[in-house]
Amino acid sequence: MQVIIVGNGIAGTLAAKTLRETDPEVGIEIFAAEPHLYYPRPNLIEFIAGRLPFDRLFAFPEKWYAQHRLEVHTGTPVEKLVPDEHHVLAAGGRRIPYDVLLLANGASAAPPPIPGAEKRGVFTLRTLGDALALLDYLKEHPRAAVLGGGLLGLEIARALRSRGAEVEVVEFFDYLLPRQLDPAGGALLRREIEKTGIRVRLGTATDEILGGTDVRGLRFKNGLTVEADTVILATGVRPNLGLARDAGLQTDRGVLVDEFLQTSRPRIFAAGDGIQRGDAVYGIIPASFDQARLVAANILGQRKVYEGTVPSNTLKVAGVHLTSVGTVNPQGPGFEEIRLEKPEEGIYKKIVLRNDALVGAIWMGTKTGLSAITRGVSRKIPVDKWKRDLLEETFDFGLL
Repeated sequence: MQVIIVGNGIAGTLAAKTLRETDPEVGIEIFAAEPHLYYPRPNLIEFIAGRLPFDRLFAFPEKWYAQHRLEVHTGTPVEKLVPDEHHVLAAGGRRIPYDVLLLANGASAAPPPIPGAEKRGVFTLRTLGDALALLDYLKEHPRAAVLGGGLLGLEIARALRSRGAEVEVVEFFDYLLPRQLDPAGGALLRREIEKTGIRVRLGTATDEILGGTDVRGLRFKNGLTVEADTVILATGVRPNLGLARDAGLQTDRGVLVDEFLQTSRPRIFAAGDGIQRGDAVYGIIPASFDQARLVAANILGQRKVYEGTVPSNTLKVAGVHLTSVGTVNPQGPGFEEIRLEKPEEGIYKKIVLRNDALVGAIWMGTKTGLSAITRGVSRKIPVDKWKRDLLEETFDFGLL
């Protein structure tokens, strides 16, 4: 059997690795638009911060691919899928047949339509090429504004500050990490971030990126302006749907897949940031891990069901450990929220219950009990008899 994988990100590479570990004989070819082998995307942040050298960016050395008989074509994007004839067309017009195709071409940065976004000095961060260009520009342009106070925006801000840049984060919502935190947690995180010298501007929409050919600042919709000569747009991503749509695969906000991660066309599976299962487009690393392993099994003829991934994000900003898992800002009736706040210690905890079962948690400023809480949310463990003690450091987390 010959398997073609489109995309060498986490989903494509991990699926290839799992396929080879499961079946020594299956043929595997990976086509990558980027000219680089697979690197975990979080490594870009550490690279920008100066804490990770270039040669340690990559998950596997080149010889690893040869040892595992994974044929990787870097800098060779697939330009067309031909499902009826079971082949793809790669750059240069090369025709490659397949028995099974895995579409794992991910997502791209989705910058907002801000006037002036075409100016020199405006960046997104999605690829190693983006990171290299940003670092080169930053040498002579150290005043940076990061538009977006989500996970990516805060990670970029931290990395740039480590490089000695002046950094201001501009967030449209009234608190940081609006997908992972609530207002109380966001306020505490802001205080800790500002202690590092990063400025934070909340509840602010950008009207225009100022300057001639080069960036010189920002003007906000409230009329205020700020000087900046480097702007990073960290405002979300958009699944890459062009190949799928052109080939007649069903798409919505992502490539639609069934419970086995199969698309609407036979012999074509999909996994990673570009897929949609039901109403969910995950776009997070844990989901790509889950999907890659499962889709590899299903490509080999198993019938494993993808039951979804509980959203979970962990980061360290300004020395503060933060994990957000499951539903943290519940909507509708039937939920209970319990909090513990110790702002003087930088600690904020919150659990969300539904029918006395754990469905979400925020754990900030401490790691005590974190693995148990994460496990409890993923399994929706009933905690009614412990819920008033669960947030205390002295709680016996072995009970979960």
